[in-house]
Parts: sequence; structure tokens; C-alpha cells
Amino acid sequence: MNSKSVMDSKAIDRALARIAHEIIERNKGTENLVLLGIPTRGSHLAKRLQAKIDMIEGVSLPTGAVDATLYRDDLGMKETQSLKEMEIPISIEGRVVILVDDVLYTGRTIRAAMNALMDFGRPLSIQLAVLVDRGHRELPIKADYVGKNIPTAPDEDVKLHLEEVDDANEVVIQITKEGLCEKESK
Repeated sequence: MNSKSVMDSKAIDRALARIAHEIIERNKGTENLVLLGIPTRGSHLAKRLQAKIDMIEGVSLPTGAVDATLYRDDLGMKETQSLKEMEIPISIEGRVVILVDDVLYTGRTIRAAMNALMDFGRPLSIQLAVLVDRGHRELPIKADYVGKNIPTAPDEDVKLHLEEVDDANEVVIQITKEGLCEKESK
């Protein structure tokens, strides 16, 4: 499988620093905020954002994870996925929830995560922070904070590798096998 690096460790760090500043500015501080990552890599990005916000504001935001697996609309269409971590450290009732994910694509994972959140209360608002927005939306979902827009073809896949999971910090674009076969036959 062919792959091309589009963000290295420094670029990821800079993007997260910018997102942290944007979150603070848009919300006029950090009061009433909670960061919830979508496992697996979104959870790690949420923790990194928490650390950046702590460095800027001196405040450690409540940070956790929301598992959208059981709320997905493709449960019967894919192989069964194991449940991931669900850790909501405080009540989200009346709070501003910042959902954090690695790559925004069709919008279906975000929709499922929002449905999962509603089982835990009624937030004041939900904002979305993603490291990469690759386009190709199937639902009317738009990120409030984007690290990098990376237009892709449907036969490409965007992967985030993080030290916490993959022993690397980078964003790569991979051409899927279907796309590779089509390109080789031309």
C-alpha cells in the first residue's frame, strides 16, 4: 500500500496548539468546558489538547472519552467492533462539550457520538475539533476547529499515527487496494 506523510510530529503539535487557542478564544476562556475524545486516537488528541490549554490558561479541563460504537448506523454492515472506552468525568448537563476526533470524513461517527452524548444529559452546546478534515461528507456535519484540511480522493485513506498507540506521530495518506489496482491497470 502506497502512503505519503502529510503532517509530521511538529505540524501536529502546531495544529493542536492553534486549536487550543481557538477553543479558548471562541469560548471566552475555559469555564464550563469539557473535552471528550472519540476513541481511540480522538481520546489521545483530547488529552493533548487538555495539556495545551493547561499550559495557556493554567486550568486542567475535565477530559474523557465517548464511545459511539453502539450508536453507529452501520452496525450490521461491518464486522462487529468491540466497545471502546466511555469515560465522562463530570455531568455534561449545561456544559459546552468539545468533541475531539482524529479525522473527519463522512460525519457518521460524529453523529453517532452526539447521539451517545444525549444519553448522558443535555449539553449547552457541542463543538467539534478534528486534526484532519478530508471532506466527502455524507451528513451535514462541520468541524468548529480543524488542524488541517486535506482534500482526498475516495480511494485514499487518511491515517493518524500517535505515539500513544502507534509509536509514531504523523498523518499519512494511503491509497487503498482498490485504488492501487485501478492505477496499476491504467
